[in-house]
Amino acid sequence: MLKLKNVSKYYAKNGVVTQGFTKVNLELHLGEFVVITGESGSGKSTLLNVLSGLDSYEDGEMYINGEETSHYTEEDYLAYRRKYVSNIFQYFNLVNSYTVYENIELAMLMNGKNKKECKKEVERLIGLVGLTKYKHTLVSKLSGGQKQRVAIARALANDSPIIVADEPTGAIDTKSAKEIIELLHKLSENKLIIIVTHNKNDFEKYATRMIKMHDGRILEDKIINKINLDKNLVEKEVESISFLNKIFLGIKNGFNIPVKFTLMFVIFLLISVALCTTYGLFKSLEYESNGFGYTEYFQDASDERIIIKKTDQSYFKEQDYENIRALNNIEKVVEDDLVLDFTVGMNSGDIYLFGTLDNKKITKVDVGRLPKNSNEIVIKGSSLNYYIEYYTDELLERDFVIETYSNKDFVDIKIVGIIYDESENIYTDSLTFYLTDELYQNVIKALSTAYYEVNYKLNDNYLQSYEFAYKGIRVSKLVNDGEVIVSDNSSMYCKNYDCLNNTLNINSKNIYNDTSISLNIVKTYNKENAKNLFNEDYDSVDGYIFVSENDYNKLYSSKNYQSSVFVSDVMYLEDTIKTLNDMGYDTLSLKDAKYDEGTEILQIIKIFKLIVTIGLIITLFFIMYFIIKIIYKSRNSYYTTLRTLGATKGVCTSILRNEMYFLASITYLFFTAFLMFVKYDIFEVSFLKNIIKYMGITEYILIYIILLLLSLLIANRYGRKIFKNSIIKTYGEKL
Repeated sequence: MLKLKNVSKYYAKNGVVTQGFTKVNLELHLGEFVVITGESGSGKSTLLNVLSGLDSYEDGEMYINGEETSHYTEEDYLAYRRKYVSNIFQYFNLVNSYTVYENIELAMLMNGKNKKECKKEVERLIGLVGLTKYKHTLVSKLSGGQKQRVAIARALANDSPIIVADEPTGAIDTKSAKEIIELLHKLSENKLIIIVTHNKNDFEKYATRMIKMHDGRILEDKIINKINLDKNLVEKEVESISFLNKIFLGIKNGFNIPVKFTLMFVIFLLISVALCTTYGLFKSLEYESNGFGYTEYFQDASDERIIIKKTDQSYFKEQDYENIRALNNIEKVVEDDLVLDFTVGMNSGDIYLFGTLDNKKITKVDVGRLPKNSNEIVIKGSSLNYYIEYYTDELLERDFVIETYSNKDFVDIKIVGIIYDESENIYTDSLTFYLTDELYQNVIKALSTAYYEVNYKLNDNYLQSYEFAYKGIRVSKLVNDGEVIVSDNSSMYCKNYDCLNNTLNINSKNIYNDTSISLNIVKTYNKENAKNLFNEDYDSVDGYIFVSENDYNKLYSSKNYQSSVFVSDVMYLEDTIKTLNDMGYDTLSLKDAKYDEGTEILQIIKIFKLIVTIGLIITLFFIMYFIIKIIYKSRNSYYTTLRTLGATKGVCTSILRNEMYFLASITYLFFTAFLMFVKYDIFEVSFLKNIIKYMGITEYILIYIILLLLSLLIANRYGRKIFKNSIIKTYGEKL
């Protein structure tokens, strides 16, 4: 049962409010053949749109089987249409590029049926409306009466208890109109049929009820034929369209309009050419500027240095180092070679020093003395270094802080000796810091944390760095294994804003390690208690979490997965590399990856390539979207038709996305096949051949991914546009 109680509908445009209909009271039941008449502007079509859920209302209440609908959202109206309503439009609103069979099948596919299930029922419905011999004819080739029959068959394919028809005979000849009316009347035996028409006389002898509207009000509601009324509407079972059917419709829509397919093919082809040309040119520039490689990641680029790691990605054991040291031509092994390529800063007020670390045993110094305590160090640098030349006494008097740019700085460090580096006879700021073994190991451990990605999960909430103010993890003797102390700032993620006994999960990983631990929060700190807990000011601990030393070691492994060896004689470098390879080590010789003048050019090229690529993608996106929006404007009615058949925004966007993916893929497949013909001289296109000779599989995959990304962005943007307007407004724009 449909019931309207004092329902009103208004429209507002440019500050002017107009009336659709006012204070309508109506009750409709299954089995009725209801005909609504009235002059143009009387509100009859607006009333039909509200009854069918194509439009909302402002005042009063509409009931569906006794359920109020004034609170309905667009999603609720969509569900109502899917379960109860099928529409027949005056201008048919069929998919002209589909056949009769495909238009009817479409309605069933949208309701979760598969193609095999549809076949028998579609053919039955085509026979019912008398169009069997036109089954495979495009609906664009049919007469008006035949199109209306297709529209009726499509409505029946939905098997909805309510069929609404707006001027179903307004655009067809008299004979066809009579056949349509008789067919609709026959259907009303077990459905609610609601017709809006100007032609009262054509329907009067079939109608069970005639309603006349004038100036937005019901002027007359006349029962013509009494029937046994069924009080309740039967809700039909509905399912979502299957994933395979969405792919099928996407591919089908890619092909079904030849002109559109050709235009889209040309667009994707031009984009492919633009991307390929850009990447090909940059790859050729990179190739020409990268003749000898580069070492931007390695500060120690000694010819004697070989970086090694185990082929099986396992960590080095002491026996491994013993075996390596026993080889000929090995001068030394740096077990944790992070120290070779990491610059460390030291500051003391207005003095700032930076350099690399070493734990080499120092036997003499040029100024000062040798270290006696673990916090005492010796520095080595050019005698022309500004601080060594002019501030020697201050360097030996002050306390310094070693900055590791990680989760721990080392304070109260004293420089007790200075060594002049005779090889550095020109001005340089870079120094070497010689640390005691204990300090060296602690600093290296702190530095290594910079190579870990750390993620936090508090009470099953993954916390991002911008949500969870932290600087890192520190060790505290106040904390036992399995425990943690966190800042009060974390309370917003805790139960009842109380973090005590909540669980904090920490995951740390790098290319070699992936470790997770679960810790119980036993304390929290704030400005009031930080000093008592840690004997440090709040500002110095704010943002850190505190764990036990054992848990810290679990998170930051002390094992070495990469090391460096230094050969005694570069003459035998290749022999040493071969021996290391035979022993199961992957190697990188710094001699073969030397920084040269081409490296700077290479970096400029790479940066420029990134900027140009991003700019090109953005430009292509807007150009592509502008053109595709014009091409697809004629497709608005197709997706609006899908909406009337129960398609959600997600379904429409998914079908459109699949269509875009298909068009992009088939175009790119054609393009890459053509490039292969050029590459192997089947076609002679010298310009393309010079470009693609530097491109590898990575570049081809990357270009394809960019094409798919552009397709995704455009489909999503256009999908939002499809649902920007109501169904009624979209159809109105088409007309």
